Amino acid sequence: MGKLQKKGKAGAAVNYVTRNQALKKLQVTLADFRRLCILKGIYPREPKNKKKANKGSTAPATFYYAKDIQYLLHEPILGKFREYKTFAKKMAKVMSKGQYSTAKTLSENKPIYTLDHLIKERYPTFTDAIRDLDDALCMVFLFATMPKTDKIKTEAVENCQRLAAEFQHYIMRTRSLRKTFLSIKGIYYQAEVKGQTVTWLVPYQFSQDVPTDVDFRVMLTFLEFYQTLMGFVNYRLYTDVNLVYPPKLDIKLDEGGAGMNALIIESTQSSANISKSINNNTSNGQAASLSKEEKQRLQESEKRIRALSNKISQIKETGADESMDSKDENSENQDDALDEFPMPLPNADGSASETVTFSDIQRASQHLTQFQSLFGNNYVYLSREVPRYSLEFLVRTLGGRVGWDSVLGEGSPFGENDDRITHQICDRPVQGHLFLSRYYVQPQWVYDCINAGKLLVTEPYGVGKTLPPHLSPFVEAKEGDYVPEGAQFEGETQDLEIESGDEDEEVEDDDEDEDEDEDEDEDEDEDVEHKDLHQIELEAEAKGVAFTEFETKGGKKKRAATETTSTAVAGKKRTAEEAEAAEAKELAKIMMSNKQQKLYRKMQYGIDRKAAETQKLTERKKQLDRAAKTATAKTKKAKK
Repeated sequence: MGKLQKKGKAGAAVNYVTRNQALKKLQVTLADFRRLCILKGIYPREPKNKKKANKGSTAPATFYYAKDIQYLLHEPILGKFREYKTFAKKMAKVMSKGQYSTAKTLSENKPIYTLDHLIKERYPTFTDAIRDLDDALCMVFLFATMPKTDKIKTEAVENCQRLAAEFQHYIMRTRSLRKTFLSIKGIYYQAEVKGQTVTWLVPYQFSQDVPTDVDFRVMLTFLEFYQTLMGFVNYRLYTDVNLVYPPKLDIKLDEGGAGMNALIIESTQSSANISKSINNNTSNGQAASLSKEEKQRLQESEKRIRALSNKISQIKETGADESMDSKDENSENQDDALDEFPMPLPNADGSASETVTFSDIQRASQHLTQFQSLFGNNYVYLSREVPRYSLEFLVRTLGGRVGWDSVLGEGSPFGENDDRITHQICDRPVQGHLFLSRYYVQPQWVYDCINAGKLLVTEPYGVGKTLPPHLSPFVEAKEGDYVPEGAQFEGETQDLEIESGDEDEEVEDDDEDEDEDEDEDEDEDEDVEHKDLHQIELEAEAKGVAFTEFETKGGKKKRAATETTSTAVAGKKRTAEEAEAAEAKELAKIMMSNKQQKLYRKMQYGIDRKAAETQKLTERKKQLDRAAKTATAKTKKAKK
């Protein structure tokens, strides 16, 4: 006879623990338990059978894995929480007695904990940390725009602003941005960092009211962990591209509203050379004898050296890209031989997928290099009414040069009167002063160019014009979805004088294509008529009548009758096929079980509702077009 098992000693009753049991085991309050679970990444679990997990009770309860709670018993932060409790009790006792000197010494010895070991535990590899970077970036960028309140400290907001600016500088340096989208919630960005896709949301910079129904204790606990994670990630990203971390902050530019330009990005080589020169000067005893003016000159020269080193590194990067392009042009013949050997790419499950040749990889890399220098030949000027924090980041990430109005902050590299400006971004119905040597576009042009992967025609994005639809690049249109017309405009505008010529060439090409299609249709009609005439000739010979007499006596009528009969037969065939399909559909419905029929009805309901929504949107678009046409007609009549 086997060993008898007692109730509640095995299975779900042992594997799961309720929250009250976990609090008793850990001997902490509910608030500290929540903080501990957030920092350690432990979440509630849903057992298959709640009654078994709760040892026969049906009362509502929150369950955790027993192994997770056992794991929390050995957490060093738990000891720090207990030390902080004793510190708070001592501080309250001392303050009640009025012993302020003792309170000062206690505050200096306040227990402090770090989360470095948690980052190493939760993310064994750097790739794991980048995969979990989406939520961290969204939280950091959110609190970077929050106002300072009694719940949100000034240090947290400033730290979030610094971390966000550092990450944006890395994206600009490596040109890793891939997609962007303007939504109601904010601006979505997507970048490719170390082979991983990272998507984050940046809120619009409006004055925000802090909501009262949000538990900021939970959000600040998440923020505390995410700040530590972002610090580790930024350090690794900067060191991988040979940049000094943390970057230095120019206080004057920061106070003047320079934004991201207030951070001084240095390469490790330039900083090492500067430190060596300073050390040599101090060893020779020259630094001690320098006056204030000479020290200022030395500091200015050091800043110039840093700027020159950054420029040299950028020139080297662009030169390397150009040399790679030249090598690719010279090795086209060699790559043709490699195209014969296809390379299969594995799927996520490990199975082989479609084969990709080396030419496909080379084409994709060339497209990527062209996309990374999308605004490389453009000088963009931002008017005072456009969002500089977003447009500067996008244009500079893809190789463009950006200047802005003095109202938006200090540090603009060029002014509005500069002749090199190719595009001026403004968001007002009428532009007073116009320069003929540049284009005036609305901010959406930049976002649509990035999503299209090329410079779009500037005409639909002109000042005061109705903008084309701004579609999300993160959603693929499926069958039955509403896709507005004019969502994308083709045509590239690399130079100011080339755009009109390109449009003329496109129009000529379209005309030539239409002419070719018409010629092909005429040839097909002639072939069909020739076959019909040959058939009539054969029928006339069979009856012993001349072809001309047969044609005049009713050949044409017979031909028309045969055509009508053929169309009728085709219609009958179609109706018969449709009837067969409908009958097969009904038989399939009959063979379904009740569960499958319910699921099918739900699917059909969703499809019909989607079709009704698309129909509604198309009708609304037609009404708006009619109203716009009538309005333009009325304005023309009024002008006449």
